[in-house]
Amino acid sequence: MYEKLTIHELRDKIKNKEVTIKEVVDDVFKRIEALEPKVEAFVTLNKEYAYKRAEELQAKLDNGDNIGILGGIPVAIKDNMCMKDTLTTCSSKMLSNFVSPYSGTVVTKLEEAGAIIVGKTNMDEFAMGSSTATSAHKKTTNPWDTERVPGGSSGGSAACVAADMAIASLGSDTGGSIRQPASYCSVVGLKPTYGLVSRFGLIAFASSLDQIGPFTKDVRDSAIMLNAIAGHDSKDTTSVEIEVPDYEKALDGSVKGLKIGIPTEFIKDGLNPEVKKAFDEAIEKLKELGAEVKEISLDYAKYALPVYYIIAPAEASSNLARYDGIKYGYRTANFDNLEDIYANSRTEGFGDEVKRRIMLGTYVLSSGYYDAYYKRAGQVRTLIKEDFDKAFADVDVIALPTAPNTTFKFGEKSNNPVEMYLEDIFTVPVNIAGLPGISVPCGFDSKNLPIGLQFIGKVFDEQTLLKVSYAYEQNTEHHKARPNI
Repeated sequence: MYEKLTIHELRDKIKNKEVTIKEVVDDVFKRIEALEPKVEAFVTLNKEYAYKRAEELQAKLDNGDNIGILGGIPVAIKDNMCMKDTLTTCSSKMLSNFVSPYSGTVVTKLEEAGAIIVGKTNMDEFAMGSSTATSAHKKTTNPWDTERVPGGSSGGSAACVAADMAIASLGSDTGGSIRQPASYCSVVGLKPTYGLVSRFGLIAFASSLDQIGPFTKDVRDSAIMLNAIAGHDSKDTTSVEIEVPDYEKALDGSVKGLKIGIPTEFIKDGLNPEVKKAFDEAIEKLKELGAEVKEISLDYAKYALPVYYIIAPAEASSNLARYDGIKYGYRTANFDNLEDIYANSRTEGFGDEVKRRIMLGTYVLSSGYYDAYYKRAGQVRTLIKEDFDKAFADVDVIALPTAPNTTFKFGEKSNNPVEMYLEDIFTVPVNIAGLPGISVPCGFDSKNLPIGLQFIGKVFDEQTLLKVSYAYEQNTEHHKARPNI
């Protein structure tokens, strides 16, 4: 029963002593036990830790002490975030035995806010993929249709929230890995501005693109989670020192006079008609609520996908060079010399998608190709960022569909990587420009598969992003739907 509630609903019940923290944890683990065989959202469960933490927090609460804005709330984290003395595998054979000796900053912040981390969620290997099917452990399913993917790479984090196996979760977003699975699973997924949330303790895929953010059941919960994890961190050199507001206070339910930009040229081709219909209806709803809708141009956004698939693999090939079978992680048993250890450990330890991206990245960084590919991609990245800057001179937020299609069946796109990559066409530009983006539920197609609406905001203007999302959510019913699983 309690596992179906939101953070803000549960927080009030815990504070008012209507329920004990142990009872909440009991309900969440019962739900996990019942549904994990179908959904397969978790890589690791922290049951012993969770109950011990519930006992400690309840004792503090009974003593009249403040237990934080997430006090007693069971949350999950993606398996690329380090948690002390806990297995952290990135869903890869390469790190199948890696127990982290420290906790990342977001984990520390969650605990300081009173959260109970119930487990680590499944993901595409090293966050490379759009389906969570490249995991070395298992294939997480979509709670709305278990024959279909939950999206990726943070599919486990999205699926566990959609199926009420955690009240909220954290994922990471490099090119849409929070927003796309949020769309596929009908939950709220927020990718904050690059530098707002510390990446210390996040195992890197592409360092200039990665950002941690929350999955929640509604927009208010998203604001609460962002309040808990945002802020400067001296351990992360890309963390920006700015004053962090109370994001929950931005939720006033009004969009009157707000200017919303629609890049119509960017979304005219390759968009599923049912997704287009849901998107158009959402824009009409925002107009009814008093928002002003304007057409804008994002001339260079169409180049974001090729730019991403040069920059991200290049950074990945560099970041993944450390996994060599020597210092930690998987080491081959099949070797005669040092070169064999390197080659065989990486051949056996990495999956096909990771190898594909390492090869792409190594190629574009190699002598003779660096200027033609990587350097040019960096130049176009600047033009994409300038496109958004120009647009935001006229509008407050930009609206797009989160994904061009609804979720697809397992194996449907696995033989065509380019087709899979195209699922990120509306999310990738946000990471390229370092902007905040959010996906909120905006309807269902004829097969009852979820559709997501994406809002993109100005740098460090998560308040406006949450404000417009909340106003839309409060005037529609889509977020209240739950999968029948």
